[in-house]
Amino acid sequence: MATPCAPRGRSRSWCPEASVCSLSTCTDTIVRLSMKPAGLLLAASLGGCAHYAALPLPQQAALSPDLGGLVHDRPLPAALTVSDVVRLAVLNNPDLRAARNRTGVAAAQLLQAGILPNPQASLSATPTLAGPGTTTAWNAGFTVDLRSLLMRPSAVRAARASKHQVEADLLWQEWQVAGQARLLMVQLIEEQRGLRLLDGLRQLLGGRLDERRRALAAGDATYATIAPDLAALTDAQTRTRDAMRLLLQQRHRLAALLGLRPDALLVLADCINLPPLDAGAIRTALPALPHRRPDLVALRWGYRAADEQIRSALITQFPNVSFGPTGGSDNTNVRAFGPQLSLELPVFDRGQGRIAAARATRQQLHDEYAARLAAADGDVRARLDETAQLQEQVATARAQLPAVLAAARAADAADVSGLIDPQARIDLQVARFTRQAELIVLQQSLLEQQVAIETLAGTGLPPLTAADDPEPLTQIAERAP
Repeated sequence: MATPCAPRGRSRSWCPEASVCSLSTCTDTIVRLSMKPAGLLLAASLGGCAHYAALPLPQQAALSPDLGGLVHDRPLPAALTVSDVVRLAVLNNPDLRAARNRTGVAAAQLLQAGILPNPQASLSATPTLAGPGTTTAWNAGFTVDLRSLLMRPSAVRAARASKHQVEADLLWQEWQVAGQARLLMVQLIEEQRGLRLLDGLRQLLGGRLDERRRALAAGDATYATIAPDLAALTDAQTRTRDAMRLLLQQRHRLAALLGLRPDALLVLADCINLPPLDAGAIRTALPALPHRRPDLVALRWGYRAADEQIRSALITQFPNVSFGPTGGSDNTNVRAFGPQLSLELPVFDRGQGRIAAARATRQQLHDEYAARLAAADGDVRARLDETAQLQEQVATARAQLPAVLAAARAADAADVSGLIDPQARIDLQVARFTRQAELIVLQQSLLEQQVAIETLAGTGLPPLTAADDPEPLTQIAERAP
């Protein structure tokens, strides 16, 4: 419980901050110093003292066992859609929770940059021990560092730019988590479809192999005729196991992204509710990429902070001046009062190192921004070209699929009438499964490219140029895909 910040016997009032003056020694010190005029200033400064508070580290992982333990801003459906998973990831991702604390650090640095420098006070007393002196000599002075005052505006602007840089970096990290959640949902839903297809193929091949084994037992077949069916079934079983292992790994990755335990139950929808990709609109919006991608905005804020640091560094090459009044009395009670000026002579240190470091930092950020912008623009354009190729391949596979399905249905009808060789029927069914699996793989690749393009292009994010404080992704998720 906090300790009252008032001396004993006086009106009791609580500190404005929760962690202020909880130590009883702080109050006692203020009481004692307040009894003396010389201690009034120090007592006032101690009136807002802060104290140490322990922050123990967690002793166990903070992973929720189910969806009920997650933070959510709307009722959760029975089966989670892509947009539901994206919102849960942004709200609950453990890495994002830790990253959000950086904004508090940046705000504290901005607060520190705006605080005026403390003035310097000096007081000395020289009692008379011998001689004609009649009183104690004393001297008092009060000075202010003028350089700190001159550097304060640039320091505040640099700290404000750094704060905006941290906020934009956080938004970019949130956007990447959202993109990762969309990508995992696409992979899980599409690969689940592929797994169901593999199960059907495995059952078909297993039934055919059972027939061959019965024929072998009756002496109507040989091992040579069974070998192709056995190899095909073995291949289908291997692919099924690989798909099941990959699905489990991706479910674990999604659980980790949401802050869930690996064994948490996740019921996912079986459809992907992503809007269609508008390649033309993305190409048209590419010139505005520097104003929409948060990482590029963050680099611009960092560049602005580095530019302000150069302005501050340039001031250090001039002499530092401290100015203020000073006065005193000698031991004959002759009193004097006047201005005091102290000048730092820039003989050796003229701020060369600080200026060079500030300029090198600005140049580094300049080149990093140019390289990031070129890479982002080139990556989006390259993926758009790859997407166009994938769209053509998907269209071709879809156009060829009806003929394969019709042949498989005709083979089933002919098999009932005994008009087709059983092996030919199996081959047509395998061809149907193979073509459907190829289409699922192409569709999954197309959707993965779409998610990557929308993440890289910042599709759905508002322009961040005019806004001093970028909005968190949780506030703009309604406008995000």
